[in-house]
Amino acid sequence: QVQLVESGGGLVQSGGSLRLSCAASGNFDNIVAMGWYRQTPGNERELVATLSAGGRTNYADSVKGRCIISRDNGEKTLLLQMGSLKPEDTAVYYCYLDYRPLGLDFRAWGQGTQVTVSL
Repeated sequence: QVQLVESGGGLVQSGGSLRLSCAASGNFDNIVAMGWYRQTPGNERELVATLSAGGRTNYADSVKGRCIISRDNGEKTLLLQMGSLKPEDTAVYYCYLDYRPLGLDFRAWGQGTQVTVSL
């Protein structure tokens, strides 16, 4: 079973930076894509950034130019580097992993890490 664990959230000042990390474990030999969503209470989960297995990236307009999604050298940790943080970036951030063992589609989710940007 695939397990994803987020870390790096916390309280930061407006205009500051942070780096979120998503550590993966388990069997996921056929990765399709991975990325980050965020969610505030009462709202739908919002896509922030995606990274395909081929290295292609995509970002939400709200974070474009302020965000970089990447993988570590061992390809077992997904990172989200964010700068110029704004109060509207406050949310719970979730990482996900799309993989396709034996031709079947699966999505694994982390449990989330809270990001709070102060005024």
